[in-house]
Amino acid sequence: MKLRPSLLPDLTLLFVVLFTVAYFVLTHEGLYDLDDYFYARYAHQLLSGSFQVVPDPQGLLHDPLKERWLVFAPVAGFYALFGVNSISTTLWPLLCTLGCAALLWRSYRRTEPVVAAGALLLLGLHYFTLNLTNYLYPDNILMFWCLCCALALLHGRQLGRNELLWGAGFAALNFAALLSKETIVYYLPFYLGLLGRDLFRQQHGRFWGAALLGGTVLLAGYLAFYQVFTHDALYRIHLIEHTNNYLREGNFLGGNRGALLARLTYQPLAFLVSIGLGVALLLAGAAALGGRQNQNSDAGFWLGLTATTLAFYWLGSTSLTQYNPITLLPRMTTPLLPPLALAAGFGLRNFVRTGRGGGWLTLGLLLCAGWLHNSGAVLYAGLALYFGVATALAALALVNPDSPAAAWRRPGTLPFAALAVAALAAGLAVRPLYFMQKPGVSSHQPQQRILRQHLAGAAQGVVFVDDFLIGNYDFSYGFQVPPGLRFRRYSAADSVQLAPGDRAWLLLNRSTLSNDELTRKLIRYSVPEVLARFPRRRLLAQDGQVELYRVR
Repeated sequence: MKLRPSLLPDLTLLFVVLFTVAYFVLTHEGLYDLDDYFYARYAHQLLSGSFQVVPDPQGLLHDPLKERWLVFAPVAGFYALFGVNSISTTLWPLLCTLGCAALLWRSYRRTEPVVAAGALLLLGLHYFTLNLTNYLYPDNILMFWCLCCALALLHGRQLGRNELLWGAGFAALNFAALLSKETIVYYLPFYLGLLGRDLFRQQHGRFWGAALLGGTVLLAGYLAFYQVFTHDALYRIHLIEHTNNYLREGNFLGGNRGALLARLTYQPLAFLVSIGLGVALLLAGAAALGGRQNQNSDAGFWLGLTATTLAFYWLGSTSLTQYNPITLLPRMTTPLLPPLALAAGFGLRNFVRTGRGGGWLTLGLLLCAGWLHNSGAVLYAGLALYFGVATALAALALVNPDSPAAAWRRPGTLPFAALAVAALAAGLAVRPLYFMQKPGVSSHQPQQRILRQHLAGAAQGVVFVDDFLIGNYDFSYGFQVPPGLRFRRYSAADSVQLAPGDRAWLLLNRSTLSNDELTRKLIRYSVPEVLARFPRRRLLAQDGQVELYRVR
Protein backbone atom coordinates (compact mmCIF):
# COMPACT_ATOMS: atom_id res chain seq x y z
CA MET A 1 0.00 0.00 0.00
CA LYS A 2 1.49 3.33 -1.07
CA LEU A 3 1.51 6.04 1.54
CA ARG A 4 -0.07 9.38 0.70
CA PRO A 5 2.25 12.40 1.18
CA SER A 6 -0.50 14.21 3.13
CA LEU A 7 -0.53 11.37 5.65
CA LEU A 8 2.79 12.64 7.03
CA PRO A 9 1.40 15.96 8.36
CA ASP A 10 -1.83 14.21 9.40
CA LEU A 11 0.03 11.79 11.66
CA THR A 12 2.33 14.57 12.86
CA LEU A 13 -0.64 16.71 13.85
CA LEU A 14 -2.19 13.82 15.76
CA PHE A 15 1.10 13.21 17.57
CA VAL A 16 1.61 16.88 18.43
CA VAL A 17 -1.96 17.29 19.74
CA LEU A 18 -1.76 14.16 21.92
CA PHE A 19 1.71 15.11 23.16
CA THR A 20 0.61 18.66 24.01
CA VAL A 21 -2.45 17.51 25.94
CA ALA A 22 -0.39 14.89 27.78
CA TYR A 23 2.18 17.52 28.76
CA PHE A 24 -0.58 19.88 29.89
CA VAL A 25 -2.15 17.23 32.13
CA LEU A 26 1.02 15.68 33.54
CA THR A 27 2.96 18.86 34.33
CA HIS A 28 0.27 21.29 35.44
CA GLU A 29 1.41 23.11 38.59
CA GLY A 30 -1.40 25.59 39.23
CA LEU A 31 -0.62 29.29 39.49
CA TYR A 32 2.94 30.21 38.61
CA ASP A 33 3.36 33.89 39.50
CA LEU A 34 1.55 37.17 40.04
CA ASP A 35 0.76 37.65 36.36
CA ASP A 36 -1.47 34.60 35.93
CA TYR A 37 -3.16 35.37 39.24
CA PHE A 38 -3.99 38.91 38.08
CA TYR A 39 -5.37 37.64 34.78
CA ALA A 40 -7.47 35.05 36.62
CA ARG A 41 -8.78 37.69 39.01
CA TYR A 42 -9.75 39.98 36.13
CA ALA A 43 -11.57 37.08 34.45
CA HIS A 44 -13.56 36.45 37.62
CA GLN A 45 -14.33 40.15 37.95
CA LEU A 46 -15.68 40.17 34.40
CA LEU A 47 -17.86 37.17 35.20
CA SER A 48 -19.14 38.65 38.46
CA GLY A 49 -19.69 42.14 37.02
CA SER A 50 -17.19 43.80 39.35
CA PHE A 51 -14.52 44.59 36.75
CA GLN A 52 -13.55 48.28 36.76
CA VAL A 53 -12.33 49.82 33.51
CA VAL A 54 -11.13 53.03 35.14
CA PRO A 55 -7.51 53.13 36.38
CA ASP A 56 -6.36 53.53 39.93
CA PRO A 57 -7.49 57.08 40.90
CA GLN A 58 -4.22 57.80 42.71
CA GLY A 59 -2.11 56.58 39.82
CA LEU A 60 -0.24 54.20 42.12
CA LEU A 61 -1.06 50.88 40.45
CA HIS A 62 0.59 50.65 37.06
CA ASP A 63 -0.72 47.37 35.73
CA PRO A 64 -0.60 46.94 31.93
CA LEU A 65 -2.01 43.42 32.34
CA LYS A 66 -5.49 44.84 32.83
CA GLU A 67 -5.51 46.19 29.28
CA ARG A 68 -4.96 42.76 27.69
CA TRP A 69 -8.62 41.91 27.35
CA LEU A 70 -8.26 38.89 25.10
CA VAL A 71 -6.06 37.17 27.65
CA PHE A 72 -8.61 37.06 30.44
CA ALA A 73 -12.01 37.71 28.81
CA PRO A 74 -12.27 34.20 27.26
CA VAL A 75 -11.27 32.74 30.63
CA ALA A 76 -14.37 34.32 32.15
CA GLY A 77 -16.41 32.12 29.80
CA PHE A 78 -14.54 29.01 30.96
CA TYR A 79 -15.17 30.01 34.58
CA ALA A 80 -18.88 30.22 33.80
CA LEU A 81 -18.79 26.73 32.31
CA PHE A 82 -16.37 24.88 34.59
CA GLY A 83 -15.90 27.01 37.70
CA VAL A 84 -12.70 28.66 38.96
CA ASN A 85 -9.82 26.19 39.02
CA SER A 86 -6.34 25.87 37.59
CA ILE A 87 -7.47 23.81 34.58
CA SER A 88 -10.27 26.16 33.48
CA THR A 89 -7.85 29.04 33.99
CA THR A 90 -5.38 27.65 31.46
CA LEU A 91 -7.70 26.12 28.85
CA TRP A 92 -7.44 29.27 26.75
CA PRO A 93 -3.62 29.15 26.35
CA LEU A 94 -3.89 25.42 25.64
CA LEU A 95 -6.51 25.93 22.93
CA CYS A 96 -4.47 28.72 21.33
CA THR A 97 -1.43 26.43 21.25
CA LEU A 98 -3.44 23.66 19.61
CA GLY A 99 -4.94 26.27 17.28
CA CYS A 100 -1.46 27.12 16.01
CA ALA A 101 -0.88 23.46 15.20
CA ALA A 102 -4.20 23.24 13.37
CA LEU A 103 -3.40 26.35 11.30
CA LEU A 104 0.00 25.02 10.26
CA TRP A 105 -1.55 21.70 9.28
CA ARG A 106 -4.44 23.30 7.39
CA SER A 107 -2.18 25.69 5.48
CA TYR A 108 0.42 23.27 4.11
CA ARG A 109 -0.69 19.64 4.52
CA ARG A 110 -1.46 19.22 0.81
CA THR A 111 0.89 21.64 -0.94
CA GLU A 112 3.97 21.20 1.30
CA PRO A 113 3.54 18.12 3.52
CA VAL A 114 7.15 18.03 4.76
CA VAL A 115 7.03 21.76 5.58
CA ALA A 116 3.78 21.22 7.49
CA ALA A 117 5.16 18.25 9.45
CA GLY A 118 8.45 19.97 10.25
CA ALA A 119 6.79 23.22 11.35
CA LEU A 120 4.30 21.31 13.51
CA LEU A 121 7.14 19.64 15.38
CA LEU A 122 9.43 22.65 15.65
CA LEU A 123 6.62 24.80 17.05
CA GLY A 124 4.52 22.23 18.90
CA LEU A 125 7.33 20.26 20.59
CA HIS A 126 9.44 23.29 21.46
CA TYR A 127 9.74 22.97 25.23
CA PHE A 128 8.69 26.52 26.04
CA THR A 129 5.68 26.34 23.75
CA LEU A 130 4.52 23.37 25.82
CA ASN A 131 5.51 24.95 29.12
CA LEU A 132 3.44 28.07 28.43
CA THR A 133 0.27 26.01 27.97
CA ASN A 134 0.21 25.52 31.73
CA TYR A 135 -0.05 29.15 32.74
CA LEU A 136 -2.42 32.01 32.01
CA TYR A 137 0.21 34.08 30.27
CA PRO A 138 -0.45 36.04 27.05
CA ASP A 139 2.41 34.57 25.06
CA ASN A 140 0.88 31.48 23.44
CA ILE A 141 -2.35 33.42 22.97
CA LEU A 142 -0.41 36.13 21.13
CA MET A 143 1.41 33.44 19.14
CA PHE A 144 -1.93 32.21 17.80
CA TRP A 145 -2.99 35.70 16.71
CA CYS A 146 0.46 36.32 15.20
CA LEU A 147 0.15 33.21 13.05
CA CYS A 148 -3.39 34.21 12.04
CA CYS A 149 -2.15 37.69 11.05
CA ALA A 150 0.74 36.32 9.01
CA LEU A 151 -1.46 33.81 7.18
CA ALA A 152 -4.06 36.51 6.44
CA LEU A 153 -1.31 38.72 5.03
CA LEU A 154 0.06 35.88 2.92
CA HIS A 155 -3.22 34.58 1.52
CA GLY A 156 -4.93 37.97 1.24
CA ARG A 157 -2.29 39.22 -1.20
CA GLN A 158 -2.51 36.20 -3.50
CA LEU A 159 -4.17 36.72 -6.85
CA GLY A 160 -7.78 35.64 -7.13
CA ARG A 161 -8.54 36.20 -3.46
CA ASN A 162 -11.20 38.50 -2.05
CA GLU A 163 -8.72 41.19 -1.13
CA LEU A 164 -11.22 43.50 0.59
CA LEU A 165 -12.38 40.77 2.94
CA TRP A 166 -8.86 39.54 3.65
CA GLY A 167 -7.66 43.10 4.26
CA ALA A 168 -10.41 43.79 6.79
CA GLY A 169 -9.74 40.44 8.44
CA PHE A 170 -6.03 41.23 8.61
CA ALA A 171 -6.80 44.48 10.46
CA ALA A 172 -9.19 42.72 12.86
CA LEU A 173 -6.66 39.97 13.64
CA ASN A 174 -3.92 42.49 14.42
CA PHE A 175 -6.34 44.32 16.71
CA ALA A 176 -7.07 41.02 18.48
CA ALA A 177 -3.31 40.54 18.89
CA LEU A 178 -3.00 44.05 20.33
CA LEU A 179 -5.67 43.18 22.90
CA SER A 180 -3.56 40.19 23.90
CA LYS A 181 -0.08 41.70 24.13
CA GLU A 182 1.71 44.73 22.76
CA THR A 183 4.52 42.67 21.23
CA ILE A 184 2.53 42.19 18.03
CA VAL A 185 4.65 45.25 17.18
CA TYR A 186 7.45 42.75 16.36
CA TYR A 187 5.70 42.26 13.01
CA LEU A 188 5.41 45.97 12.17
CA PRO A 189 8.73 46.27 10.25
CA PHE A 190 7.71 43.42 7.97
CA TYR A 191 4.26 44.90 7.42
CA LEU A 192 5.76 48.27 6.47
CA GLY A 193 8.35 46.72 4.20
CA LEU A 194 5.74 44.67 2.35
CA LEU A 195 3.40 47.66 2.11
CA GLY A 196 6.19 49.79 0.62
CA ARG A 197 7.04 47.09 -1.90
CA ASP A 198 3.44 46.66 -2.98
CA LEU A 199 2.96 50.42 -3.31
CA PHE A 200 6.09 50.66 -5.45
CA ARG A 201 4.84 47.84 -7.69
CA GLN A 202 1.26 49.08 -7.57
CA GLN A 203 -0.01 45.71 -6.36
CA HIS A 204 -2.66 44.58 -3.87
CA GLY A 205 -4.10 48.05 -3.42
CA ARG A 206 -7.54 46.72 -2.47
CA PHE A 207 -6.07 44.52 0.27
CA TRP A 208 -3.99 47.30 1.79
CA GLY A 209 -6.79 49.85 1.42
CA ALA A 210 -9.20 47.62 3.36
CA ALA A 211 -6.52 46.81 5.95
CA LEU A 212 -5.57 50.45 6.53
CA LEU A 213 -9.18 51.63 6.64
CA GLY A 214 -10.23 48.82 8.98
CA GLY A 215 -7.19 49.34 11.19
CA THR A 216 -7.81 53.09 11.37
CA VAL A 217 -11.43 52.60 12.41
CA LEU A 218 -10.51 50.02 15.08
CA LEU A 219 -7.63 52.07 16.43
CA ALA A 220 -9.70 55.26 16.50
CA GLY A 221 -12.43 53.47 18.44
CA TYR A 222 -9.82 52.05 20.81
CA LEU A 223 -8.26 55.45 21.50
CA ALA A 224 -11.72 56.97 21.96
CA PHE A 225 -12.50 54.26 24.51
CA TYR A 226 -9.48 55.27 26.59
CA GLN A 227 -10.26 58.94 26.19
CA VAL A 228 -13.74 58.40 27.61
CA PHE A 229 -12.73 56.19 30.53
CA THR A 230 -9.29 57.57 31.44
CA HIS A 231 -9.23 61.03 29.82
CA ASP A 232 -6.04 59.94 28.06
CA ALA A 233 -6.28 58.47 24.56
CA LEU A 234 -2.70 57.18 24.85
CA TYR A 235 -3.26 55.74 28.31
CA ARG A 236 -1.98 52.28 27.41
CA ILE A 237 1.28 53.63 25.99
CA HIS A 238 1.78 55.85 29.04
CA LEU A 239 1.07 52.86 31.28
CA ILE A 240 3.82 50.85 29.60
CA GLU A 241 6.24 53.75 29.96
CA HIS A 242 5.39 54.05 33.66
CA THR A 243 6.12 50.35 34.06
CA ASN A 244 9.47 50.78 32.29
CA ASN A 245 10.37 53.63 34.62
CA TYR A 246 9.39 51.55 37.63
CA LEU A 247 11.69 48.72 36.50
CA ARG A 248 14.46 51.04 35.33
CA GLU A 249 16.94 50.08 38.06
CA GLY A 250 17.43 46.61 36.59
CA ASN A 251 17.44 47.45 32.90
CA PHE A 252 20.42 47.81 30.60
CA LEU A 253 20.47 51.61 30.66
CA GLY A 254 19.83 51.99 34.37
CA GLY A 255 21.48 49.40 36.56
CA ASN A 256 23.10 47.14 33.97
CA ARG A 257 24.65 49.42 31.36
CA GLY A 258 27.95 47.51 31.27
CA ALA A 259 26.21 44.47 29.77
CA LEU A 260 24.60 46.40 26.90
CA LEU A 261 27.24 45.58 24.27
CA ALA A 262 27.02 41.84 24.97
CA ARG A 263 23.22 42.03 24.85
CA LEU A 264 23.32 43.60 21.39
CA THR A 265 25.93 41.27 19.92
CA TYR A 266 26.32 37.60 20.86
CA GLN A 267 23.95 37.13 23.80
CA PRO A 268 20.72 36.78 21.78
CA LEU A 269 22.26 34.04 19.64
CA ALA A 270 23.60 32.21 22.69
CA PHE A 271 20.21 32.57 24.34
CA LEU A 272 18.30 31.19 21.33
CA VAL A 273 20.63 28.20 21.15
CA SER A 274 20.28 27.58 24.89
CA ILE A 275 16.47 27.36 24.71
CA GLY A 276 16.56 24.87 21.85
CA LEU A 277 15.91 27.13 18.85
CA GLY A 278 19.28 26.43 17.27
CA VAL A 279 17.75 23.57 15.24
CA ALA A 280 15.10 25.85 13.74
CA LEU A 281 17.65 28.61 13.06
CA LEU A 282 19.96 26.23 11.20
CA LEU A 283 17.12 24.78 9.13
CA ALA A 284 15.87 28.29 8.35
CA GLY A 285 19.40 29.13 7.22
CA ALA A 286 19.30 26.07 4.96
CA ALA A 287 16.01 27.35 3.52
CA ALA A 288 17.55 30.77 2.88
CA LEU A 289 20.27 29.07 0.84
CA GLY A 290 17.70 26.95 -0.98
CA GLY A 291 17.76 29.04 -4.13
CA ARG A 292 15.86 27.26 -6.90
CA GLN A 293 13.98 25.00 -4.51
CA ASN A 294 12.27 28.01 -2.94
CA GLN A 295 10.90 29.32 -6.22
CA ASN A 296 7.11 29.31 -6.51
CA SER A 297 6.76 28.68 -2.78
CA ASP A 298 6.03 30.68 0.35
CA ALA A 299 9.56 30.21 1.70
CA GLY A 300 10.59 33.80 0.94
CA PHE A 301 7.60 35.21 2.86
CA TRP A 302 8.35 33.22 6.02
CA LEU A 303 12.08 33.86 5.80
CA GLY A 304 11.44 37.60 5.48
CA LEU A 305 9.09 37.64 8.46
CA THR A 306 11.57 35.57 10.48
CA ALA A 307 14.45 37.92 9.69
CA THR A 308 12.61 41.14 10.57
CA THR A 309 11.04 39.66 13.71
CA LEU A 310 14.39 38.32 14.88
CA ALA A 311 16.03 41.69 14.21
CA PHE A 312 13.33 43.49 16.19
CA TYR A 313 13.75 41.09 19.11
CA TRP A 314 17.54 41.35 18.93
CA LEU A 315 17.78 45.13 18.67
CA GLY A 316 14.36 46.51 19.64
CA SER A 317 13.37 48.38 22.78
CA THR A 318 10.58 47.98 25.30
CA SER A 319 10.32 51.75 25.65
CA LEU A 320 9.60 54.66 23.31
CA THR A 321 11.45 57.20 25.46
CA GLN A 322 14.61 55.24 26.32
CA TYR A 323 16.53 52.41 24.68
CA ASN A 324 15.95 49.32 26.78
CA PRO A 325 16.52 46.03 24.89
CA ILE A 326 13.85 43.37 25.08
CA THR A 327 14.38 40.84 27.85
CA LEU A 328 16.01 37.56 26.88
CA LEU A 329 13.26 35.32 28.19
CA PRO A 330 11.81 32.32 26.32
CA ARG A 331 8.25 33.62 26.52
CA MET A 332 9.29 36.84 24.77
CA THR A 333 10.18 34.86 21.63
CA THR A 334 6.68 33.53 20.88
CA PRO A 335 5.98 35.98 17.98
CA LEU A 336 9.16 34.65 16.35
CA LEU A 337 8.20 30.98 16.62
CA PRO A 338 5.53 30.59 13.87
CA PRO A 339 7.52 32.18 11.01
CA LEU A 340 10.74 30.56 12.22
CA ALA A 341 9.12 27.12 12.37
CA LEU A 342 7.70 27.49 8.87
CA ALA A 343 10.96 28.84 7.43
CA ALA A 344 12.76 25.90 9.04
CA GLY A 345 10.15 23.57 7.58
CA PHE A 346 11.22 24.68 4.11
CA GLY A 347 14.83 23.98 5.06
CA LEU A 348 13.88 20.47 6.11
CA ARG A 349 11.97 20.01 2.86
CA ASN A 350 15.00 21.06 0.83
CA PHE A 351 17.18 18.53 2.62
CA VAL A 352 14.82 15.57 2.21
CA ARG A 353 14.38 16.38 -1.49
CA THR A 354 18.07 16.39 -2.36
CA GLY A 355 20.06 15.19 0.65
CA ARG A 356 22.32 18.20 0.20
CA GLY A 357 23.42 20.57 2.93
CA GLY A 358 23.29 17.88 5.60
CA GLY A 359 27.01 18.20 6.31
CA TRP A 360 26.64 21.88 7.19
CA LEU A 361 23.60 21.10 9.33
CA THR A 362 25.57 18.40 11.14
CA LEU A 363 28.47 20.76 11.77
CA GLY A 364 26.18 23.53 13.02
CA LEU A 365 24.36 21.17 15.36
CA LEU A 366 27.63 19.85 16.76
CA LEU A 367 28.81 23.42 17.36
CA CYS A 368 25.58 24.13 19.25
CA ALA A 369 26.07 20.99 21.35
CA GLY A 370 29.68 21.93 22.08
CA TRP A 371 28.70 25.49 22.99
CA LEU A 372 26.14 24.28 25.53
CA HIS A 373 28.00 21.21 26.89
CA ASN A 374 25.08 20.53 29.24
CA SER A 375 21.87 18.50 29.18
CA GLY A 376 20.46 20.79 26.49
CA ALA A 377 23.17 19.52 24.13
CA VAL A 378 21.31 16.19 23.81
CA LEU A 379 18.88 17.76 21.32
CA TYR A 380 21.66 19.02 19.08
CA ALA A 381 23.90 15.95 19.36
CA GLY A 382 21.05 13.57 18.57
CA LEU A 383 19.95 15.46 15.49
CA ALA A 384 23.57 15.91 14.39
CA LEU A 385 23.86 12.13 14.42
CA TYR A 386 20.75 11.79 12.26
CA PHE A 387 21.78 14.40 9.69
CA GLY A 388 25.30 12.99 9.51
CA VAL A 389 24.12 9.44 8.84
CA ALA A 390 21.31 10.55 6.47
CA THR A 391 23.74 12.70 4.49
CA ALA A 392 26.17 9.81 4.10
CA LEU A 393 23.41 7.44 2.96
CA ALA A 394 22.06 10.06 0.55
CA ALA A 395 25.53 10.56 -0.93
CA LEU A 396 25.89 6.83 -1.51
CA ALA A 397 22.49 6.72 -3.20
CA LEU A 398 23.45 9.62 -5.48
CA VAL A 399 26.79 8.04 -6.40
CA ASN A 400 25.11 4.77 -7.39
CA PRO A 401 21.51 5.66 -8.31
CA ASP A 402 20.83 2.26 -9.90
CA SER A 403 21.57 0.29 -6.74
CA PRO A 404 18.60 -1.46 -5.10
CA ALA A 405 18.90 0.66 -1.93
CA ALA A 406 15.86 0.91 0.31
CA ALA A 407 13.67 3.96 -0.28
CA TRP A 408 14.36 5.34 3.18
CA ARG A 409 17.98 5.87 2.16
CA ARG A 410 17.19 7.89 -0.97
CA PRO A 411 16.37 11.62 -0.92
CA GLY A 412 13.15 12.59 -2.60
CA THR A 413 11.20 9.60 -1.36
CA LEU A 414 8.41 9.60 1.19
CA PRO A 415 10.18 7.09 3.51
CA PHE A 416 13.29 9.31 3.56
CA ALA A 417 11.09 12.29 4.51
CA ALA A 418 9.22 10.25 7.12
CA LEU A 419 12.51 9.22 8.73
CA ALA A 420 13.63 12.85 8.89
CA VAL A 421 10.37 13.87 10.55
CA ALA A 422 10.62 10.97 13.02
CA ALA A 423 14.19 11.92 13.93
CA LEU A 424 13.15 15.53 14.47
CA ALA A 425 10.24 14.45 16.66
CA ALA A 426 12.47 12.19 18.75
CA GLY A 427 15.05 14.90 19.34
CA LEU A 428 12.54 17.59 20.26
CA ALA A 429 10.55 15.30 22.56
CA VAL A 430 13.43 14.49 24.91
CA ARG A 431 13.25 17.54 27.15
CA PRO A 432 9.43 17.67 27.45
CA LEU A 433 9.35 13.93 28.23
CA TYR A 434 11.85 14.47 31.03
CA PHE A 435 9.60 17.05 32.67
CA MET A 436 6.48 14.96 32.06
CA GLN A 437 7.85 12.20 34.30
CA LYS A 438 9.43 14.54 36.85
CA PRO A 439 7.60 14.99 40.20
CA GLY A 440 5.73 18.27 40.67
CA VAL A 441 7.30 21.21 42.47
CA SER A 442 4.26 23.07 43.80
CA SER A 443 1.82 20.55 45.36
CA HIS A 444 -0.93 22.84 44.10
CA GLN A 445 -3.72 20.28 44.03
CA PRO A 446 -3.04 18.87 47.54
CA GLN A 447 -2.95 22.42 48.88
CA GLN A 448 -6.29 23.14 47.20
CA ARG A 449 -7.83 20.06 48.78
CA ILE A 450 -6.57 20.95 52.26
CA LEU A 451 -7.94 24.49 52.02
CA ARG A 452 -11.34 23.48 50.69
CA GLN A 453 -11.85 20.49 52.99
CA HIS A 454 -10.57 21.87 56.30
CA LEU A 455 -10.56 25.66 55.98
CA ALA A 456 -13.91 26.48 54.45
CA GLY A 457 -17.52 26.96 55.45
CA ALA A 458 -17.84 27.85 59.13
CA ALA A 459 -14.09 27.94 59.85
CA GLN A 460 -13.17 31.15 61.66
CA GLY A 461 -9.77 32.49 62.59
CA VAL A 462 -6.30 33.09 61.15
CA VAL A 463 -4.32 30.93 58.71
CA PHE A 464 -0.56 31.44 58.59
CA VAL A 465 0.83 30.82 55.11
CA ASP A 466 4.01 31.32 53.09
CA ASP A 467 4.90 34.44 51.13
CA PHE A 468 3.80 32.91 47.81
CA LEU A 469 0.33 31.81 48.87
CA ILE A 470 -0.36 35.07 50.72
CA GLY A 471 -0.67 36.79 47.35
CA ASN A 472 -3.21 34.43 45.78
CA TYR A 473 -5.01 32.40 48.47
CA ASP A 474 -8.40 33.70 47.31
CA PHE A 475 -7.95 31.82 44.02
CA SER A 476 -8.20 28.55 45.99
CA TYR A 477 -11.72 29.56 47.02
CA GLY A 478 -12.83 30.73 43.59
CA PHE A 479 -12.15 34.32 44.76
CA GLN A 480 -14.84 33.92 47.47
CA VAL A 481 -12.94 33.47 50.73
CA PRO A 482 -15.06 32.39 53.73
CA PRO A 483 -15.80 35.59 55.67
CA GLY A 484 -14.50 34.20 58.95
CA LEU A 485 -10.99 33.49 57.69
CA ARG A 486 -7.98 35.79 57.65
CA PHE A 487 -4.66 34.90 56.03
CA ARG A 488 -1.33 36.17 57.34
CA ARG A 489 2.36 35.55 56.65
CA TYR A 490 4.42 33.32 58.94
CA SER A 491 6.35 36.39 60.06
CA ALA A 492 3.16 37.91 61.53
CA ALA A 493 2.67 35.07 64.00
CA ASP A 494 3.75 37.08 67.03
CA SER A 495 1.69 40.17 66.23
CA VAL A 496 -1.69 38.65 65.32
CA GLN A 497 -4.35 38.93 68.00
CA LEU A 498 -7.20 36.41 67.97
CA ALA A 499 -10.77 37.43 68.71
CA PRO A 500 -12.79 35.32 71.17
CA GLY A 501 -13.75 32.05 69.50
CA ASP A 502 -11.15 32.34 66.75
CA ARG A 503 -8.65 29.63 65.96
CA ALA A 504 -5.23 29.70 64.32
CA TRP A 505 -3.79 27.29 61.78
CA LEU A 506 -0.42 26.79 60.14
CA LEU A 507 -0.49 25.70 56.49
CA LEU A 508 2.87 24.29 55.47
CA ASN A 509 3.60 23.45 51.83
CA ARG A 510 6.97 21.74 51.79
CA SER A 511 7.10 21.87 47.99
CA THR A 512 6.80 25.65 47.96
CA LEU A 513 9.48 26.04 50.60
CA SER A 514 11.91 23.93 48.55
CA ASN A 515 11.06 25.30 45.08
CA ASP A 516 14.27 26.74 43.60
CA GLU A 517 12.42 29.37 41.58
CA LEU A 518 10.81 30.75 44.74
CA THR A 519 13.63 30.32 47.25
CA ARG A 520 15.99 32.44 45.15
CA LYS A 521 13.92 35.59 45.67
CA LEU A 522 10.65 35.21 47.55
CA ILE A 523 11.00 32.44 50.15
CA ARG A 524 13.74 33.23 52.65
CA TYR A 525 13.12 30.49 55.21
CA SER A 526 13.20 26.72 55.49
CA VAL A 527 10.72 24.18 56.85
CA PRO A 528 12.58 23.79 60.21
CA GLU A 529 12.62 27.57 60.65
CA VAL A 530 8.87 27.80 60.08
CA LEU A 531 8.12 24.96 62.47
CA ALA A 532 10.38 26.52 65.09
CA ARG A 533 8.23 29.65 64.95
CA PHE A 534 5.20 27.56 65.95
CA PRO A 535 6.45 25.23 68.73
CA ARG A 536 2.95 24.47 70.03
CA ARG A 537 1.27 22.76 67.11
CA ARG A 538 -0.90 19.74 66.41
CA LEU A 539 -1.15 18.08 63.00
CA LEU A 540 -4.73 18.11 61.71
CA ALA A 541 -4.35 16.96 58.11
CA GLN A 542 -1.70 15.98 55.60
CA ASP A 543 -1.95 15.54 51.84
CA GLY A 544 1.37 14.70 50.21
CA GLN A 545 3.79 17.56 50.88
CA VAL A 546 1.11 19.81 52.40
CA GLU A 547 0.41 19.84 56.14
CA LEU A 548 -2.17 21.67 58.23
CA TYR A 549 -1.51 22.31 61.94
CA ARG A 550 -3.62 23.79 64.71
CA VAL A 551 -1.35 26.26 66.51
CA ARG A 552 -3.62 28.11 68.93
